[in-house]
Amino acid sequence: MGLIEKLKSGDRLNFNDGVKMYDMDLFELGTFANAKREKMHGKKVFFNVNRHINPTNLCSDVCLFCAFSAHRKNEKAYTMSHEEIMSIVDESVKHGVKEIHIVSAHNPNVSWQWYLEIFKMIKDKYPFLHIKAMTAAEVDFLSRKFGFTYEKTLKLIEEYGVDSMPGGGAEIFDEEIRKKICDGKVKSNEWFEIHKIWHKMGHKSNANMLFGHIEKREHRIDHMLRLRDLQDETGGFNAFIPCVYQIYNNFLHIEKSPGSVEILKTYAIARLLLDNIAHIKAYWPTTTLKLAITAQEFGCDDMDGTIEKESIQSSAGAKSANGTSANKFIELIKNAGFIPVERDSMYNEIRTF
Repeated sequence: MGLIEKLKSGDRLNFNDGVKMYDMDLFELGTFANAKREKMHGKKVFFNVNRHINPTNLCSDVCLFCAFSAHRKNEKAYTMSHEEIMSIVDESVKHGVKEIHIVSAHNPNVSWQWYLEIFKMIKDKYPFLHIKAMTAAEVDFLSRKFGFTYEKTLKLIEEYGVDSMPGGGAEIFDEEIRKKICDGKVKSNEWFEIHKIWHKMGHKSNANMLFGHIEKREHRIDHMLRLRDLQDETGGFNAFIPCVYQIYNNFLHIEKSPGSVEILKTYAIARLLLDNIAHIKAYWPTTTLKLAITAQEFGCDDMDGTIEKESIQSSAGAKSANGTSANKFIELIKNAGFIPVERDSMYNEIRTF
């Protein structure tokens, strides 16, 4: 059966199909992806009201793509106190946030308690907040530094109040590419092991992919299919988040970002390949709000959240440092002909506008 026939019939696609879809006309590909997203979600576009906090940028790893991390002699290195973090949470609660998203660098100078006790502090004061925190890269870092098994580290994270895990640290799973861009960080098989354990503990997580740097299209397809395989086994992924690589202030020295056609094709292919992951997120800090809303016609159904403050992508040139507002999301989604839906972190619908 040919690719078009498989797309029309809804048969499960394979690696070769994934690669071939990049050669399709953008609008033909988009038509298939949009039909799939409408079958699953109609005209709904999801967003949430959240706050991103990055408690430290001091990092023991040297990932060539990263503009956020700093090292001991860097004058911009920082580590927040728990009191500083709580003051941010206090202010965000006044603004109506429902999710606190916490991701840190791998700080060699603090205890594991520094990483985890803030979650308990947040939960004790605001039990209604969903805490999304601790990427697989952070789990691996704490496990190695303190001699814990992954099981023990994840059990501690659970006990201290983390509700779900973000998808960071995935980058690209191909081992050769990984060795070039983030050698020393969590390996691809370890990333999968951590998420598999977390899922078997009864929790959900997201899955990211960083694309538009030195990887090839084949590496992206391989990345997606590895995620599909684990999702077949555990069903634990809430969403897939293809993040566009930001070119500034890092050591990969990529001259130009992928164009909008390449980005939209990647979103569309993700929707068509990942038949078992419910949500494809156009993470607006890596694409701009305009391209993120366009992506909703190419298979995506989510734009992430208001964020309030964003440090990781904006360090590399993204225009996302100050977040956005729920009203802006609602207006943008409505004007594009979609239905804005505020969701919680587990995609339960809170309000439809």
